[in-house]
Amino acid sequence: MSQAKTSPVHLTAAATGALPRALLLAICIIYGLAGLFGRDPWKNEDAAGFGVMWQLATGGVQDWLMPNIVGRPFSEDGPLVFWVGGIMIRLFGGWLGAPDASRISTALFYFATCAFIWYTTYLLGRRDEVQPFAFAFGGQPDARSYGRALADGALLIFLACVGLAMRGHETTAQVGQVCFIAFMLYGMVRSLDKPVQGSLWFGAGLGALVLASGPILGAALLAATLVAGAVCKPVPLKRLMGIGLPIALVIVMAWMAAVYFGASDSINGVTYIREWSRYDRRTYGAPSVFTIGFIARNFFLFAWPVWPIAAWAWLSWRGMRRAPHVTLPLSILAMLFLLLVLQRNPGDVQFILLLPPMAILAAFALPTLTRGAINAIDWFALLFFTIFGGFVWFMWIAKTTGWPPRIANNVFRLIPGFQHTFTISAVAIALAVTLAWVLIVRWRLSRAPKQIWRPVVISAAGTTLMWVIAMTLWLPSINYGKTYRDVAQAASMALPSTYTCVQPIRMGDAQLASFAFFGHIRFGGPSDGCDVLLRHDAVDYGTPSSISHFEWRLIWEGRRPADRDERFRMYRLVDTSRITTPRPTLPRRLPPQP
Repeated sequence: MSQAKTSPVHLTAAATGALPRALLLAICIIYGLAGLFGRDPWKNEDAAGFGVMWQLATGGVQDWLMPNIVGRPFSEDGPLVFWVGGIMIRLFGGWLGAPDASRISTALFYFATCAFIWYTTYLLGRRDEVQPFAFAFGGQPDARSYGRALADGALLIFLACVGLAMRGHETTAQVGQVCFIAFMLYGMVRSLDKPVQGSLWFGAGLGALVLASGPILGAALLAATLVAGAVCKPVPLKRLMGIGLPIALVIVMAWMAAVYFGASDSINGVTYIREWSRYDRRTYGAPSVFTIGFIARNFFLFAWPVWPIAAWAWLSWRGMRRAPHVTLPLSILAMLFLLLVLQRNPGDVQFILLLPPMAILAAFALPTLTRGAINAIDWFALLFFTIFGGFVWFMWIAKTTGWPPRIANNVFRLIPGFQHTFTISAVAIALAVTLAWVLIVRWRLSRAPKQIWRPVVISAAGTTLMWVIAMTLWLPSINYGKTYRDVAQAASMALPSTYTCVQPIRMGDAQLASFAFFGHIRFGGPSDGCDVLLRHDAVDYGTPSSISHFEWRLIWEGRRPADRDERFRMYRLVDTSRITTPRPTLPRRLPPQP
């Protein structure tokens, strides 16, 4: 079939002009770095991930082989992302502090993800089958310019995703998994024209993904690669499997061998690897109404505006759905979405994994969007982010000035005990970003550029505005409401001057990590004979059961001011046999009165 019958794209060279590099880099850098520094680890996944990194940075070889949080094994995800975070703490922790240093790894993964998305889309956009319709007298764009314009659009779409703001700035394994999924996709696309080089990239990305997550995610995406190779003939499947798969196996097996032979007890090493693989299997099950309902309620807002644009790409390229630019990202996307549906306990932290393939697929919808669709995306983003930005500024003014009093009281009711301070630098940055938003909107609406990336410029700038003003004007308030610093330090002050260890009861990973870091509390396990209990009580479970001649006495209780559902209680073991009861003093008998 000829190109004229298959390509739905009719563009002139003017439509593929490059987005100003300064603007694109500014959006990427500002968005990526805002909210990373100057704050505590937040509940829940952020604090748990930091706890593992901090344990690695301050621990020994055993901690690096088998990541844990103060002795509690952490086998939910593989160690690779935590290794990077631990290295950053060791290198920069003394200068920046451990929490800020750990989030350097988040920035590295974020910038690497942006680069992989851009280059993957660029390579796909240069392929012959996706080129615009060739006019009789010329005037269509060249392949290089067309690929660059599509790559700019893919990156802007990725940055425009609403859900990326919070989840993309945390110290979780998922930020690394997103990077390695984009890594894998780049290798698959690179293999189309350079099979050996692409297979090497693919194998390294697949191995890193398994080492950052678990065996099921890697196996699922390997199956997606097989499906893509069967559907799309240009994919060099034999090279990918013959070169890439052994590299991935070597990467994963090297860690397993190190755990087995390097562990102080080989049984512990085997147990850790078994729990790592079993936890991954326990994560998934049959689809449930609860999981599907959770996805229906949260995913479409999380992935806005990428999901409708990606759906349009599938519709607009209906004559070329077996081509690499559709098949490769769609196969990965479909498998990731299937895993999402199969989760037993769904959470939005997993949504972020779908963004790289979805953004790449959505980029190929940009040159086929109708004028009405472009205007709808533009005006929706303009209205939404303008209203949101105005609301954030209005609430901050109310909190700062106390007017209107009703609004100010409602704000402080959500964060009781918070002491608001006025920071000139934060306000100046928020004002500068707001002004930049106004200038970008004015440029977009007055110039009315014809380039194919124009529908997502306002959306990407809007998410940047939203995140930056939230992380400047509201960072102290958000940090106060989401950190365990104060309650952990209060618990530490209540500890006896001498104690053996503290045994945690019903404490999650984030709570355990935060109390250990902020309170410098020495935790122990059930077999360590701890003489202090620290218990997390959603409700009052009463005093722990006493033992013969011993009883647990409450010495402290507290909670975070912004959370009424949590309460922590600390008990000390007291030897009642050594407590002597004072003899009662009998009243002295007075002599009889004469």
